[in-house]
Amino acid sequence: MALLRRCRFLPVKCLSLPPLCLRNGSAPLRSLRSQRSNGFSSAAAAAAAAHLIYTEEHFALRESLRKIIDKEINPFVDNWEEEGQFPAHHVFKSLGKAGFLGVNKPTEYGGLGLDFSYSIAVAEELGNIRCGGIPMAIGVQADMATPALARFGSDELKREFLAPTIAGDVVACLGVSEPGAGSDVASIKTKAVRKGDDYIVNGGKMWITSGCQADWMCLLANTSDGPPHRNKSLLCLPMKSPGVHIAKKIDKMGMRSSDTAQIFFEDVRIPSKYLIGEEGMGFTYQMLQFQEERMWGVANILVPLENVINETIDYTRQRMAFSQPILHNQTVHFRLAELATEVELLRSLLYRAVALYIDGNDVTKFASMAKLKAGRLARELSDSCLQFWGGMGFTNEVSVSRLYRDSRLLSIGAGADEVMLSIICKYMDTLPKKQRP
Repeated sequence: MALLRRCRFLPVKCLSLPPLCLRNGSAPLRSLRSQRSNGFSSAAAAAAAAHLIYTEEHFALRESLRKIIDKEINPFVDNWEEEGQFPAHHVFKSLGKAGFLGVNKPTEYGGLGLDFSYSIAVAEELGNIRCGGIPMAIGVQADMATPALARFGSDELKREFLAPTIAGDVVACLGVSEPGAGSDVASIKTKAVRKGDDYIVNGGKMWITSGCQADWMCLLANTSDGPPHRNKSLLCLPMKSPGVHIAKKIDKMGMRSSDTAQIFFEDVRIPSKYLIGEEGMGFTYQMLQFQEERMWGVANILVPLENVINETIDYTRQRMAFSQPILHNQTVHFRLAELATEVELLRSLLYRAVALYIDGNDVTKFASMAKLKAGRLARELSDSCLQFWGGMGFTNEVSVSRLYRDSRLLSIGAGADEVMLSIICKYMDTLPKKQRP
């Protein structure tokens, strides 16, 4: 029981998790090899030769995804940013058809059956989408609302909710945060009370990505009055159920193309069979989902950071001030070199965490460190680069200003910086012990 109270720090092996992946003998992996030999460029092989965790198959997967991004997403991003919403069902269906919404999910439910490193490769490539909101929503669909369902859900539940989510036939959202409980997950108030063969849900959720378009929610709710780390459960909640009210679409500083909702539940009745895994294990399941979410978020910010550095180099090389290119000022080119170094250090930490994770190790400390560093580096890098763009950086016409707005969320979502620091301190044994009354 004492171990369960510390469940946010449990190693993956402690829960005897059923595997989410197949190794190199999997049919999808053989298919990727075949696809590369029949059409993918030799760039995948060349890139894989010097990579720490990616193989030719990882790069072939990224090449395939990049074609969808360039053809079906990026040409429309600016319009979707202005409209404040992208057509999630349409975009997800395209991605689902190509297999990108279930890369590391079981093949019997439509996934590719690959290990988590392939999800990280996809997250990196999604960074080439020219905004933060759409990749974030894709991440929720593929790697944040579904890991617990894939690991612990019944076969019936997975066929009803996981399979159509992987196919892109439905849109999923994750319901954890509340107005009074963001990073402090243990303090949520939403209740799901058992009544006969149903749960009756009352309460509300806040900052729900894709909340206005979602067909179902992976909901964390209190299902008993026990201790806060053992009284919660995860449930699949259909969003068209009577009593589900989308209170408002939230007007955000960044992530403009991703709709974000405040949602209330009033006597929402869902079947008890919609429970994911065991009752009372929801907090533990959600902490495990958070580890994948945090690594996914780190992977997704790497390419945008690199792209903005390169765009800033190009701009400052052409932009003249005091009879010389801005780039020729030592403070500019030294600063860009320093930022590029920080991005590579972050990437190395992420790859170390992913390599350990797919081997079944506890990566809570490393995932927390990477998440902390990613959020802070995104703020520092976007601010520095925006400064070098001068007045143009303060307009909506350049990507650095969009990154400046969008990336600010990384230090807040999936656990604020201060929560990451507390987790790291716990592993360092420097966190003060709570005094018992």
